[in-house]
Amino acid sequence: MSRRSFVVCTGGALLAAAAATGDTAPNAEGSQEHGVDIEKFRIEIPKSVIADLRARLKNTRWNDAVADDWSYGTQRSFLEKLVQFWLQDYDWTDREAALNELPHFRASVDGFRVHFLHFKGKPAGAKPLLVMNGWPSSFIEYQKLAPLLLEGGFEVVMPALPGFGFSDRPVQPHQVRAVDLFFRLMTEGLGYERFAVAGTDIGAGAATRLGLEHPEQVSGVHLTSVVDQPRDSSSAPLSQAEKEYQAQAERWEEEEGAYSSIQSTRPQTLAFGLADSPVGLASWIIEKFYVWSDCRGDLLSVFPMEMLIDNLMVYWVTGTIGSSVRLYYESKHWPRPFKVGDRVKPPSAVLVLPKDLALPPREWAERFYNVKRYTLAERGGHFPAWEVTDLYAKDLVEFFRSVG
Repeated sequence: MSRRSFVVCTGGALLAAAAATGDTAPNAEGSQEHGVDIEKFRIEIPKSVIADLRARLKNTRWNDAVADDWSYGTQRSFLEKLVQFWLQDYDWTDREAALNELPHFRASVDGFRVHFLHFKGKPAGAKPLLVMNGWPSSFIEYQKLAPLLLEGGFEVVMPALPGFGFSDRPVQPHQVRAVDLFFRLMTEGLGYERFAVAGTDIGAGAATRLGLEHPEQVSGVHLTSVVDQPRDSSSAPLSQAEKEYQAQAERWEEEEGAYSSIQSTRPQTLAFGLADSPVGLASWIIEKFYVWSDCRGDLLSVFPMEMLIDNLMVYWVTGTIGSSVRLYYESKHWPRPFKVGDRVKPPSAVLVLPKDLALPPREWAERFYNVKRYTLAERGGHFPAWEVTDLYAKDLVEFFRSVG
């Protein structure tokens, strides 16, 4: 499955089915409840989990490397530096306390629990905004963004996809659908009649689905990547810019798409190794932050070591690397394709970041979205909430203010 096709299907590929049962996530009870219930949440990881992690890090069996750069994949010397920091300087007790300062909640949607951050708006009448990330990110990337959005007059909800972080893990194929969970969180759980949506990566696919399926409730859609509208003989011919975009996307798939291929065909084969080795997990994820960001060869110039490890810890302590990559498999094998003629009706904005995975021209976006704002940023990559927080927040605030 191509990266573009994955974004197209994600957020809608998981068909609605039975409520969660069995061992879904740490501390999950597999309730058969109906409706939406919300409770406060705290991160509380047993000390035994951290002790086990440290033992695994200390006993890493290192692979050889014939080149000390990133040309073959993760750079060994950087990974060694990260592990040394993880063991000697990173203190989970302090980090857990700091992360618990954030407004954590979990919503039980018919018994399936969705973790989310809820930043209450400061002024009366603050506009609700649902902000969604993708893989291999987490709320860690988005925490710098929230204060700027609050200042911009928004009330911000940041959920974790099913099978990601502190949300429950599905226990059977195509068990739940992220779009349905998030829509019910916003409407039934939090009581919003209308709300804006924004997304990067998989979150862009979810935002697209919400705008397509709930145009009366979604006031606007902001994206950093767009889906491909199905075309037939009646479709307008491709412009030169669109042809170049397709060629660029194909080149990216050839050079960078191997991770997506394995995650969408054999995720379980991969997951056993990543769930067993924190260094394996780090190697798999950190390489994406290096290649997909606008770091210009210096990863730590954009992402502090502590932030990178915080993000890894969200996957490690919850044991959700396997359930997160399974989403690729389910999006490939149980797709919910768009139809010719589908169109996202709410006003939409597209922010194109120069170092992101694909750079769609405006006319390509306009085939599927009601584009009211299209911005070519001067800098930034796939993780704008952390990489270019000010730029990303400004684009979000200005667009949503303009559409009311």
